[in-house]
Amino acid sequence: MTTTTAIPTGGKRATAATSKRSPKRERQGAAWVFLSPWVLGAIVLTLLPMAVSLYLSFTDYNLFDPPHWVGLRNYTQMFTEDPRYWRSVTTTLLYVVIAVPLQLALALVVALALKSMKHGKAFYRSAFYAPSLLGASMSIALVWRAVFNDGGTVDNLFGTGGWVNKPGWALLAVALLTVWQFGAPMVIFLAGLQQIPAELYEAAAVDGAGRWRQFLSVTVPMLSPVLFFNLVLQTIQAFQVFTPAFAVSAGKGGPADSTLVYTMYLYDRGFVASHMGYASAMAWVLLLVIGVVTAVLFRTSRSWVFYASEGDR
Repeated sequence: MTTTTAIPTGGKRATAATSKRSPKRERQGAAWVFLSPWVLGAIVLTLLPMAVSLYLSFTDYNLFDPPHWVGLRNYTQMFTEDPRYWRSVTTTLLYVVIAVPLQLALALVVALALKSMKHGKAFYRSAFYAPSLLGASMSIALVWRAVFNDGGTVDNLFGTGGWVNKPGWALLAVALLTVWQFGAPMVIFLAGLQQIPAELYEAAAVDGAGRWRQFLSVTVPMLSPVLFFNLVLQTIQAFQVFTPAFAVSAGKGGPADSTLVYTMYLYDRGFVASHMGYASAMAWVLLLVIGVVTAVLFRTSRSWVFYASEGDR
């Protein structure tokens, strides 16, 4: 009697499916291995400190004693009992309104000039970009303070006295240091200008448009996505300004709190007065404000940002 053993075909299919899936799983495993340093860094250096900061914002913590839970007291004190807090808010908003438009305008003007250059473009592009690399350092900020101090370069040239000692001029000196660092948005503007088709300018010239009309009707609409990118990026950075104001005011926010920007007051509350719980609450309010301002910019961009792939909007 002959016995016939049936070989199930399902096993072959399962083996084939497993062999097909294994390379994909291997690739995913390799990806997670390479991503693990970044994921670990994001958790340990960003997410975990943020969670601790959020907890501390509801406590009374002085860096030496254990945190004591106080609920919303830090926030209510911030909004209702601290006049210096509101002065720092006003100073920061004024700084953003002054520094960001001036910086973007200067960056666009220089980018337009570089685009029309035929020789030496690489050299001047590097030269104009250099302040963006150096300007954030404390040493440059101290030199800037000397330039605008009593007997400094500005005083010797114009006889206006030291700006850093005048409440009405000190914040302008801080803003000009930020404007001087226009290299990064300038490079981005230059890249965007080089992507605009020359045929659009030729068509506008045939229609009788001059340079100003070409700028308004061709350059601005085609460059609006780049302008929007720079606006968002520089606005976020302006809300977090610290080093220029700290150096120009010698760490005091003076004169008369005229350079007391938000982050400097946050530093004062957290590391000078040792009110770390209060400083953590200030940090979370700043995060929420930046998020709201960014969302408003994205919302309003629908009416003035033009994307060529989508047509007029």
